[in-house]
Amino acid sequence: MKAEVTTLDAKTDGSVNLDEAIFGIEPRADILQRMVTYQLAKRQAGTHKTKPRGEIAGTGKKFGRQKGGGGARHGNRKSNIFIGGGRAHGPVVRSHATELPKKVRALALKMALSSKSAGDTLIVLDEAMSKDGKTASLRKQLGKLGIDNALIIDGAQVDEKFARAARNIAQIDVLPAQGINVYDILRRNKLVLTKAALSSLEERFK
Repeated sequence: MKAEVTTLDAKTDGSVNLDEAIFGIEPRADILQRMVTYQLAKRQAGTHKTKPRGEIAGTGKKFGRQKGGGGARHGNRKSNIFIGGGRAHGPVVRSHATELPKKVRALALKMALSSKSAGDTLIVLDEAMSKDGKTASLRKQLGKLGIDNALIIDGAQVDEKFARAARNIAQIDVLPAQGINVYDILRRNKLVLTKAALSSLEERFK
């Protein structure tokens, strides 16, 4: 499978061969959904918490008579049925992360890449470099390429000037190759890979 390589100046710079084992797989919605759920669950902080009755500050003294009070027989005011009392079955600090096999995660990434390739929303750049680090200049270059909502993946390191220029452009995300993930690929309309990113992906899936 061949793909044309373009520059930021919207000029053609040859072509590259895309590995069929990475970019030619038939995507499955269930695999992609499992991976997105896995990522979003793992991202949750899980720091929400309420106090049960055992953590409420106050006396443990029984506040009324056992009989003759004209109401129910209560203990102390820490019970969850009173204002200021503890919360019954409230949230506790925990991890929301779920299990997903490593092979399924790798397959999901391949499917996400294949979905962009099959939908003609994959763009291969020769390099993601900015000469002046100016947002206006980069926005104009991306406009020539028809890129207004995209995830841009570079090699092991992202050019500092390019990252700074792209930081203020809405709906444009820039990540190094090791940061590529299914959720970010699917949430953007286009996927832009540099030649360095392609090499890194091929090496990763060998």
